Amino acid sequence: MHNTDRRTFLKLIGSSSLAAAMPADLNRALAIPAHNRTESIADVEHIIFLMQENRSFDHYFGVLRGVRGFSDPRAVTLPSGDPVWHQPDGTGKVILPFRPDVQDLGQTFLPDPPHGWNDTHGAWNGGRYDQWIPQKLVASMTYHTRKDLPWQYALADAFTICDNYHCSLLGPTDPNRYHMWTGWVGNDGQNGGPVITNAELGYDWSTYPERLERAGISWKIYQDQGVGLDAPGFWGWTSDSYIGNYGDNSLLYFHQYQNALPHTPLADRAKTGTNIQSFGRDPNHLMDIFREDVKNGTLPQVSWIVAPEAYSEHPNWEPDFGTWYVSQVVNILASNPEVWSKMVLFITYDEEGGFFDHLVPPTPPQTPAEGLSTVAITDEIFEGDAVHPAGPYGLGIRVPMLIVSPWSRGGWVNSQLFDHTSLIRFLEARFAHHRPDLIESNITPWRRAVVGDLTSAFDFKTPNSSRRFTLPNTDDLKPIDLVFHDDEVPVLPANPHVPKQEPGVRPARALPYELRSHGLLDEADRSFEIHFHNSGEAAAVFQVRSGNAAQAPRTYTVESHKQVADSWSIGTSDYDLSVYGPNGFFRAFKGDVSGPRRANLDIREQYDGNTIELTIVNRGSQIAIVHVMNRYSSRSTQIVLGPGESDSGRWSLIRTSGWYDLAISVQGDPQFARQFAGHVEDGQDSISDPLMGGLL
Repeated sequence: MHNTDRRTFLKLIGSSSLAAAMPADLNRALAIPAHNRTESIADVEHIIFLMQENRSFDHYFGVLRGVRGFSDPRAVTLPSGDPVWHQPDGTGKVILPFRPDVQDLGQTFLPDPPHGWNDTHGAWNGGRYDQWIPQKLVASMTYHTRKDLPWQYALADAFTICDNYHCSLLGPTDPNRYHMWTGWVGNDGQNGGPVITNAELGYDWSTYPERLERAGISWKIYQDQGVGLDAPGFWGWTSDSYIGNYGDNSLLYFHQYQNALPHTPLADRAKTGTNIQSFGRDPNHLMDIFREDVKNGTLPQVSWIVAPEAYSEHPNWEPDFGTWYVSQVVNILASNPEVWSKMVLFITYDEEGGFFDHLVPPTPPQTPAEGLSTVAITDEIFEGDAVHPAGPYGLGIRVPMLIVSPWSRGGWVNSQLFDHTSLIRFLEARFAHHRPDLIESNITPWRRAVVGDLTSAFDFKTPNSSRRFTLPNTDDLKPIDLVFHDDEVPVLPANPHVPKQEPGVRPARALPYELRSHGLLDEADRSFEIHFHNSGEAAAVFQVRSGNAAQAPRTYTVESHKQVADSWSIGTSDYDLSVYGPNGFFRAFKGDVSGPRRANLDIREQYDGNTIELTIVNRGSQIAIVHVMNRYSSRSTQIVLGPGESDSGRWSLIRTSGWYDLAISVQGDPQFARQFAGHVEDGQDSISDPLMGGLL
């Protein structure tokens, strides 16, 4: 169906060589300074949400330079003892992430992996995260490269990518989109909820566009009407994948929109759209209404854009169709300098679609045996029913988020924890000052505490100092024949290996985290206690995994300026506990409780600007010769401590821009190990992890 030679040529040449191929007005628009009147979020006058379908972060961006992808030096370990990349297939073999041996995965019709509540919770497996292949099948482990997705990679290099953005629910499309539009899935059991499937039965809880309407804030859904947006059984879903909205305008599953009469706000803004059938299904007309609103300066303050199935990136549809669709949105916005200077475009995906991602999503503990939370977890645990197991609603698997705006230029990465309710939170941050009705009450206390509002991804003070950039041309990615295509089943490679990321770092936005964690061995009680401290400005979720497969993972939510502690029974065995937190935060505690020369150290960290200090106390009965290895410099420091003695060591983090990774061992006790790793935040922008970037 394609002119392969032309497409390959366009995709392989470097983005710096594509300036001539770009529309001249787009090049001019990309140099337009941000409308920076107040140097605050109040300068944003147009907010556009474009949510595509069913791709995980690693599946699309695992090899992108400077994000937490396949070169993550602190990825979790599975109960088998293997790194998270080595997913067991249930037959004694393991499957690693792989790129199918095709010329261009961006134009490949991959099979659609399972992605419902049951199989996603099955893959998650109580946080063990080791059932991806039995639940999601082999195609789930595929991934793309810059060669396959040059436009998306160039967009990330030009603007901002979020590498800790998760979908909201461990399940399918509709419940995740309900989080974007309403803040939850009717978790309290009222008004038709909770909804964890694509049942689309009709619901009655409130939606955020209704709040915008009451507040006089303009909004609109951009979509194609297909064969109808006002008839049960349709709502934009058609058998023709090149028209309609794929049923992804989830507002139409709410009775207040279904019952809205023509020429009323809910009908006019949510139940209208283009009609490309009248143009022979020509995809160039999909954006007619959006194009006219941008051209005429009538773009509303808040917009949502919903694609037809073939352009949504949902498998088996090829990503290139979606790339072309999304590029039209960017081009149209750039065609009006006045609009471009005042807009923010969020490009994300409703759920992972069954594709693997290596970050275990943060979740609330279901019981005290599974962890603790200093914030209420009310309405965050589904109790189960006859066909669906109980479990946390989310967070879900990590998905891509690209932020295109004159306030987000420069190729940044932001690693704060976000989910789809963060989109509502951004609207709150922009419009809710002195307007309490614009605070979404559907968002649960736990979720409101742990996920951010996306404002940390922007520079509202000095946005116009960012560099210029270019984007590859997408004209040849548009579908040609407008027909359905069979799956192209991927074949496993003969010699699998963990993929490597592109080398290097990228600028990283400052984050609101300041976290500490230390562990104490109680020899008399045969237990190990871990303390979690949060002195930052945002709540954080810690996950603890044990090297003892019989001990299930636990999760700890700690609000700002609070702390919790919990203990693990050891008995006569060794202990092996690892703590994971946001942005590469990691602590490891290993040791032997029965060896004749067992060490027992109490090690605590303190941060002071660009310095980390470890205070080490010898709680054992023998002299401890302690070695501290700095993984960023490969230099070791020796500290000798008698019984009951303590000493401190300080390490400058200036050279690593705040990143640290200190491994502690004790001479004569090969079982003893401690590791302190992460990033010290000082309120200033930084860089992504140099160790992950292959620079050290």
